[in-house]
Amino acid sequence: MRDEKLPSVGRREMLRYGIGATAGLWLNDHLRAAEKEEPKPPSQPEAGKPETGKATEGKAKAVIQIWMWGGPCHIDTFDPKPEAGNDYCGPLANPIQTSVPGIRISELMPGLAKLADKFAIIRSMTHGQFGHETAAYMTQTGRMPGGRLVFPSVGAVVTAMKWKDGNSNNLIPPYIVLTEPQGRFSEAGFMGIRYKPFATGGDPNAGRFAVEGIVAPGISDEQQQERRSLLNRLDKLQQAMPGDATASAAKTAEGEAYDLILGDAGKVFDLSQEKNELRQKYGRTTFGQSCLAARRLIEKGVRFVTINFGGWDTHKEHFQTMRRKLPELDRGMGTLIADLSDRGLLDSTIVWCGGEFGRTPKVDWEPPWNGGRGHYGKVFSSLVAGGGFKGGQVVGKSDAKGMEVQDRPVYPCDLIRSMYRMLGIDPDGNLPHPMGDIIPVTPSKEEGVQSAGELKEIT
Repeated sequence: MRDEKLPSVGRREMLRYGIGATAGLWLNDHLRAAEKEEPKPPSQPEAGKPETGKATEGKAKAVIQIWMWGGPCHIDTFDPKPEAGNDYCGPLANPIQTSVPGIRISELMPGLAKLADKFAIIRSMTHGQFGHETAAYMTQTGRMPGGRLVFPSVGAVVTAMKWKDGNSNNLIPPYIVLTEPQGRFSEAGFMGIRYKPFATGGDPNAGRFAVEGIVAPGISDEQQQERRSLLNRLDKLQQAMPGDATASAAKTAEGEAYDLILGDAGKVFDLSQEKNELRQKYGRTTFGQSCLAARRLIEKGVRFVTINFGGWDTHKEHFQTMRRKLPELDRGMGTLIADLSDRGLLDSTIVWCGGEFGRTPKVDWEPPWNGGRGHYGKVFSSLVAGGGFKGGQVVGKSDAKGMEVQDRPVYPCDLIRSMYRMLGIDPDGNLPHPMGDIIPVTPSKEEGVQSAGELKEIT
């Protein structure tokens, strides 16, 4: 006789059972999606199936990714070329010396200049792609698109490999995006929805950070508690089936959901608990407060946080945009690195900053661009700090006008392999695959992906 088992019930499944009729009063679709069951690390393989990669105790435990969506210009940020002249530098022709002799960065980033000993700049990133979709996929996965598989992003891989069973009682999702989904690629790829990030929505700089599914706009905690009390009074199913396993599981799921809404777990998103002075240092902007929220999430054990910082696709009036965006980046990321360092978290947290590509070194002054820059994948810059990476370093070099890699090319898979190594993830291991296929964590030589080797200069 077949062994019939009751289905397991997670928080997101709660509405499918009898409790759903009343729970639907307060639990919306976003919460069901956001509060999916926490990912579990790859299990031991069955006989005859390949073993998935394993995470050991690396120098780093978590990653904060600052995703400069649209593609920041390397010349105007971390690889200035003042000698190239006005057609390349425009008005940003006065880079400043950092705290590390010989390293200069944009004049609009004085805060980061003081912290140069804590980060490394990679000035020779390259992949040769000029389209947002392809370039984003490559920089996030280390692989070329196409073929039968959609590969997972770094965030999904870190979630799969670093989310320990010991953290399974942590209600906060292990992979979070502040605040909007990145789009343009599937973060989890073939590994499935279990490894997708929770996108918070809302604005952390608002009076109340309305995290989707956790903080309902216009509804106070007292009102939420009243709704819970009403739900319990109306829940006749629990009263009629006090020993039923499915109903009990649903009740547990309800309690966990409310703990995120009203309990200690959800307080990680309450930035009003921070001193106003520190909030001002981060900058009272969506990006600045996202950096602060990222630090709080890392403190609570979240493994991967992406700050989706868009607005870098500057085909028109590029320099006007830079005068707004670069000070915002400088203040938020600079304070984040310093704050992590002061709290003893930088050694175990990688801060990874960059976009899908750079922008054309030569400025287009003609109308309608009026000083714009186009897409550019031949050479661009990225920054890494913490997690064991050596600070005060520059890797690679672009030519005099920032047009080509002159020395030490670094491909996306090289940087990704290096981060995995620092996290204790074997880059030559295998990813968890739903059908048990052997899929390496990073591209094998047979895949034909360009590589110049891991970043041993800074690891």
